[in-house]
Amino acid sequence: MAAEFIVEICDWTPEWAAEFRVRAAALRQALGEWALRIDHIGSTSVEGLAAKPIVDIQVSIAEFEPMDALVQAMAAAGYVWRADNPELTKRYFRETAGAKRCHVHIRLAGAWNEQWALLFRDYLRTHPAAAADYEAVKRALAAEHAHDRHTYTEAKADFLWATIREADAWAGEVGWRPRVSDG
Repeated sequence: MAAEFIVEICDWTPEWAAEFRVRAAALRQALGEWALRIDHIGSTSVEGLAAKPIVDIQVSIAEFEPMDALVQAMAAAGYVWRADNPELTKRYFRETAGAKRCHVHIRLAGAWNEQWALLFRDYLRTHPAAAADYEAVKRALAAEHAHDRHTYTEAKADFLWATIREADAWAGEVGWRPRVSDG
C-alpha cells in the first residue's frame, strides 16, 4: 500500500503551529472578509499532543454560496474542493497535487459542527490528562489500523463523543466561548 495511506502518529512539533500561521495568512488574503474566523483545529492545534502530521484548518463563513466564488478563492490560496465529501454541513478542501497535506474545513459560523471543533480543541488544550488519553487512543488505533484510515477514524468515535460530553459540561461550568480567531 502507498505510504500516503499509512496512519502515522508523530510527536507534537511547533512546526505545525508555524505552518498553520502561514496557511492562515494565505487564506485570509484569498478570502478576505468572507472568512469570519480562521482557526487551527484538530490534534496538531494542541501543544504537546501527538498527531498525524496534517494541519487541519477551520474557516467559518456566513454562507456557502456563491460556491463558484468560494472555490475560486480557495484555488487562489492553493486548495482544491473535494465536492464528493459526504459531509454536507461543511465544504472540504485539500492541498493541490504535490503540496504538503492539509485539510481545510469550511463551516457556517455558529453551526454546531463549527462549535464542536473549537470546543473539543479548547478542552484538550486546557485538560492535559484528556489530551494524554486521546494520544494513547490514537497511538493504539494507529498501530492496529495503520493501513486503514477510515477504520482508524471511525474507531476514535467513542472516545471523541465521551470527551465532547465532558467538554460540554466544562463549557457550562466556565462559560466557555470560542476565543478570538487564530488567523
